[in-house]
Amino acid sequence: MAPHEADSRIAEAMHRAVALAALGLGRTSPNPVVGCVILDAHGEIAGEGHHQRAGGPHAEIHALRAAGDRARGGTAVVTLEPCNHTGRTGPCAQALIDAGIARVFYAVADPTDQASGGAAALRAAGVETHAGLLAKEAALGNEAWLTAMRLGRPFVLWKYASTLDGRTAAADGTSRWITGPQARADVHRLRAEADAVLVGSGTLHADDPHLAVRHGAGAAVTQPLRVVADTAATVPATARVLDGAAATLIAVAPGADTGRLSAAVAAGRAEVVEVPRAPGGRGLDPHALLAALHARGVRSVLLEGGPTLAGAFWAAGLVDKTVGYLAPALLGAGPAALLDAGIGTIADAFRLDVHDIVRIGADLRLTAYPARSTAAAAPRSVNAPSTEES
Repeated sequence: MAPHEADSRIAEAMHRAVALAALGLGRTSPNPVVGCVILDAHGEIAGEGHHQRAGGPHAEIHALRAAGDRARGGTAVVTLEPCNHTGRTGPCAQALIDAGIARVFYAVADPTDQASGGAAALRAAGVETHAGLLAKEAALGNEAWLTAMRLGRPFVLWKYASTLDGRTAAADGTSRWITGPQARADVHRLRAEADAVLVGSGTLHADDPHLAVRHGAGAAVTQPLRVVADTAATVPATARVLDGAAATLIAVAPGADTGRLSAAVAAGRAEVVEVPRAPGGRGLDPHALLAALHARGVRSVLLEGGPTLAGAFWAAGLVDKTVGYLAPALLGAGPAALLDAGIGTIADAFRLDVHDIVRIGADLRLTAYPARSTAAAAPRSVNAPSTEES
């Protein structure tokens, strides 16, 4: 093949690998999502694969198995630097070497101390190794895990639905349904891709949300952890989040009376964790809450409500991404989507970089990132121990 043709095929293979990686969203945590394509010595696709679940084979192993002997002398194209450690599976760098791979192109370097070093191992074995191909696209698809590794806390995506004038309910409190069925189904996609779904006690009492994935959920769906931030342990015993359809964690302040939750806890339908109060004593400390979730292997949190809880996360600088569903309707009164975010003047407004705007049914979905940083940017290396379990 001519050099430009080879470069084109490798770029196409990386686009395919990024798409493959996305198939693992919501299923691989606490590991990253990774896609891999193997090209044979002639530049033809010989095998492909993606990381399907934590503890299972990595993307490179699936792709090598599919390629078989055609991998020898070929090229591996992978979204994340091949790992170089033995966990529940062996090191992917060594597997590529053993298969006779001649070249490796990876998009993003592994930011963890434990799993990094794969590129160096490949080069030491004489494998031609290149980094950075489609790095931005690959990092965007793996933004939750990369952010969790960089910051040592879960990635937080704030989702809200409102009218065009920013109202989440009418003046009388009615809110079903502001957006249409297509937008609501898309929210279930976000839930399916998240490790945990978080609401406050106000939303729980107002809406009694179920928080599990329903629309479009196949048999293989992994239900997210349902989390309620409930300072005084006011969750009623009849709340739908206590139905056992998915794991539920109730975060309460130290000393809260959790008696009404005792039956659900005894039945294994809920777990209670104490979280320190926020400075000033109002509500739970969002930093401590994320730390408690991170310790449980949660790498991504879908923050669904309500406006006070969202305001606390924004004020603490803990929102990494926003997805807003905007209905073509006006209410003129009623609750706002965001409250108590610590903004006193226009100069303090949280500015966002809009990533895309998509029409979903009659509604608009706006995806944006805080302008202070881009969560999808490839993170720097950290000295914390790796949480990748292989």
